[in-house]
Amino acid sequence: MLLAGALGALAFPPVDLFPVLAVCFPVLMRAIDGAAGWRGACRRGFMFGLGLHTAGLYWLADAILVRADTFWWLVPLAAPGCALVLAPAAALPAGLCRLAPAGWRRNLVFAGTWTLFDMGRVFIFSGFPWNPLGSTWEMAGLAGDVMIQPAAWIGVDGLTLLTVLLALLPLGGRRAMLAGLAGLAAWAGLGGALLALRPIPPGHNPVAVLVQGNVPETMKISRQDDIAVFRRYLALTRAGVAQAQVQALADPARGGRPVVYVWPESAFPGLLAEDGLARQMIAAAGAGAAAGMIGTLRGDSDGRWRNSVLALAEPDGHVAGLYDKAHLVPFGEYDPWLLPFHVVPGAGMVPGPGARTWHLPGVSPVGPLICYEVIFSGQVADIHDRPDWLVNVTNDAWYGNTAGPRQHLATVRMRAVEEGLPIARAANTGITAAFDAHGHELGRLGWNRQGFLVVSIGGALPVTPFGRWGRWIPVILALGVLLPALAWRGRAQRRRPV
Repeated sequence: MLLAGALGALAFPPVDLFPVLAVCFPVLMRAIDGAAGWRGACRRGFMFGLGLHTAGLYWLADAILVRADTFWWLVPLAAPGCALVLAPAAALPAGLCRLAPAGWRRNLVFAGTWTLFDMGRVFIFSGFPWNPLGSTWEMAGLAGDVMIQPAAWIGVDGLTLLTVLLALLPLGGRRAMLAGLAGLAAWAGLGGALLALRPIPPGHNPVAVLVQGNVPETMKISRQDDIAVFRRYLALTRAGVAQAQVQALADPARGGRPVVYVWPESAFPGLLAEDGLARQMIAAAGAGAAAGMIGTLRGDSDGRWRNSVLALAEPDGHVAGLYDKAHLVPFGEYDPWLLPFHVVPGAGMVPGPGARTWHLPGVSPVGPLICYEVIFSGQVADIHDRPDWLVNVTNDAWYGNTAGPRQHLATVRMRAVEEGLPIARAANTGITAAFDAHGHELGRLGWNRQGFLVVSIGGALPVTPFGRWGRWIPVILALGVLLPALAWRGRAQRRRPV
């Protein structure tokens, strides 16, 4: 079961070997069928989940290596430790599906409960919904664009439900597999139709200058080169805004659009909210732009720390918008209560109130997101004040040149499709990128590169069904696939002789 689960992790980005799930999940289901009871089925599901998440999160060890002098002993425990917390989300569906008879009813119960418990991962600590199986369709290029379009209706969790159902079809024999192929063809046809029938409107969103300083995490921690880091970002901003202005003159489609520059999470090596001179220097470097968005730490009057992004308005760099990260990273930005020792220095950080929309002078309404919180499906845009685009600032330098930053980038793409909103992402060491409202990549600046990406942000689509109703849609779908099995149990009980 450990091996089957670990093999299933090959389906996640950036490998995207999703056909492997059609082997791993039938192996798991056969093991569940062969268990002596529901407890044995739970144990098999737990081991499968342990293998799946340990392999899928192997890159967490790189974050420990950054502080290996202190936490070297946690290196082999990082991924398995997180997997131990997540594995029950696979164990419980394995046990509960034994309530239904073997065959298609049990498969339906398993798929529905897997989806519901997987969605429940948002309630673990501050939430850890990383690598849902629906993300396995985020392969690069047009194929991925097509296959993730239904997320505009059912979200990534709805795609997870469909993925598990498809993965279990080989258990039904040749006819079921042919039905699965037909279902895939219909899925692709629907995705293509959604792309074709919902053209991206021009809109009035800005030309974004996404700055990637490529600052190693060890340099950020040591704080010995703060002035050099600040100068690097100023120089990149100056060059990026100048290039954006030249391109705007050469391209009539960009004419009249404001320019906005974006620095990654914690890019400013200090407390920008308290440093008026630094804000003026940033505004001078971005002269000609309408606004800048800068990642920084922020202290409040109570001595608590927040991970924030500030919006600076031209020409003097005054603070026109402030956003505090709402979903904090467990073990990275705060210590969960059950941890018997401290990993995060001090008392950790304080979360912000949640999704907000900025209305900045001369810039279309924008929803800011900081790093990790972009993985939370259905929680990235203010439903009462819908923005025209989203911006995500992040720092993935902790995780090295591994699958972690690629998986993180894939979630950004999925959020664009779910919400029907374009999204721009500025990352410290990569991968900086932008996607239109269909999730189509508009450009990227790869890993370990210093520079900037100038990209014209397209318009927003009308609010999607998922953007309106959120995660209630996949919840209802998951419950819906359970109804046939529940109906069977009701009929069986009515026919039982007295």
